[in-house]
Amino acid sequence: MKFGAVIFPTDETIDPASMARATEERGFDSLWFPEHTHIPTSRETPWPGGRDLPRYYMRTYDPFVALAVASAITTNLKLGTGICLVVERDPIVTAKEVASLDRLSNGRFLFGIGAGWNVEEMRNHGTDPNTRFTLMEQRVEAMKKLWTEDEAEYKNSLVRFERSFSWPKPVQTPNPPIYIGGDGPKTLDRVVRMADVWMPIYGRSERTAARIKELDTLSTAAGRGHIPTVIFAAPADVKIVAEYQAAGADGVLFAMPQSTPEKVLAHLDACAVVAAQLT
Repeated sequence: MKFGAVIFPTDETIDPASMARATEERGFDSLWFPEHTHIPTSRETPWPGGRDLPRYYMRTYDPFVALAVASAITTNLKLGTGICLVVERDPIVTAKEVASLDRLSNGRFLFGIGAGWNVEEMRNHGTDPNTRFTLMEQRVEAMKKLWTEDEAEYKNSLVRFERSFSWPKPVQTPNPPIYIGGDGPKTLDRVVRMADVWMPIYGRSERTAARIKELDTLSTAAGRGHIPTVIFAAPADVKIVAEYQAAGADGVLFAMPQSTPEKVLAHLDACAVVAAQLT
């Protein structure tokens, strides 16, 4: 089982370089940064995690910039977007960002993606919330073409571009591993169709453990074999992590507190103790 850490990178907590260095020093496999481009003040959409939206959602660094900083001072640590809101990003620009980061980090990038939950946020980007999952799939398909073809072209209902050159290409071929978040009714079908790993959020569903076996059934039927599951934002609790391990999870990403650097590092140490007991 592999272990990583996830933290919202903001100007009010530990900086990305210090977090990356500490995560690698403690032997974790990966470090993940979420993103929100902005948070509209209307607060129309309820936050899935509770009543009040935490302050740190409004203050995140751009994940590709923060991960580039993390890449520069680490050697083996894998670097992930957890998650990148591809429905709020131009796919041509995002494909270049992904390929650039993967190449500059010597193939250490992990592309966590999702369609998002904040309706007014995605609307500000010109995205229709009702078609966001279709848009996500088409943008990922389009990016895969840019990563793998010398002269790429894509034409679909929501994403189109003419025959084009786009370099650099990722070090990891045919593309960096794609992790899909979420636990909706169609999520597992989407994972089997277009992703390499399923990354459900801890605590959002009581069905997660059972759905790991469901994913194995679906992936086998599709001729794909085992698709790993990585639990996102788990607590530093041996019993909880062990239960996911027994259910077949392949990895856990521990949630870091949005606090002072000292408190973040103390929690990272506690997570390292948990990981050591289950490795």
